[in-house]
Amino acid sequence: MPEIYVDADACPVKDEVLKVTERHGLKTHLVSDGGIRPSPSPLVSIVVVTQGADAADDWIVENIQPGDITITNDIPLADRCIKKGALAIRPNGKAFSEDSIGMALATRNLMSDLRESGEITGGPAPFSKQDRSRFLQALEKAIQSLR
Repeated sequence: MPEIYVDADACPVKDEVLKVTERHGLKTHLVSDGGIRPSPSPLVSIVVVTQGADAADDWIVENIQPGDITITNDIPLADRCIKKGALAIRPNGKAFSEDSIGMALATRNLMSDLRESGEITGGPAPFSKQDRSRFLQALEKAIQSLR
């Protein structure tokens, strides 16, 4: 059975993840540097890591196994998880893959450079109901594909 790892700091779909994983009876790890409310479910573990850049990412990568799923907006974390044989899904439902992760990393780096130079201002589009719906579909599809 796959386990689910959520990069829980600022994740907008934690409740949705818990509903889907509870329905499937999957162990779920909410990884954060604090501020996550406890869950009554025995299937949910709240992992609080020490504060610091990449502490949650490092914990996820150390514990994730091939066939597990990570939920994250962090492209470098998704890359590390994919290299370990796990699946990675963004909260907006877009899945990362071995074929797409290289382009995602390159785009991330380019956009970072453009923001630093002042060429681009502003951030991503606001999270929408359609994003939430796409995420639920993508997570369900990923779980079904691993069963």
